[in-house]
Amino acid sequence: MRCVIARFPFDLTKSGVLESMKGVKPEQASGESVIIGRRTYPVKQVGQVITRQDRRDFSAGEVLRAMTALGFTCRTLPLTVAPVRALNALQAASAMLGAPAAA
Repeated sequence: MRCVIARFPFDLTKSGVLESMKGVKPEQASGESVIIGRRTYPVKQVGQVITRQDRRDFSAGEVLRAMTALGFTCRTLPLTVAPVRALNALQAASAMLGAPAAA
């Protein structure tokens, strides 16, 4: 399958990616990741191995699209919601009254 990563075309196959990643020790995946075989690799590590380019030259999204199209399971970052602070009595009363009108 023809994929464009960092403005360069690559003819990638699932078997070719499996062969490229054979023997590569996975780094700690803290962000987006790809499951290849029974191992979970960070997206940027996979992109670096299969393209032989520096990790700064391509985005994680480009590699995720290519790996998904080849049939690999990809995991993205979970959306985290900022914790909601409980309002104290004064803040709750102020919120109910609303903001002062601009003059």
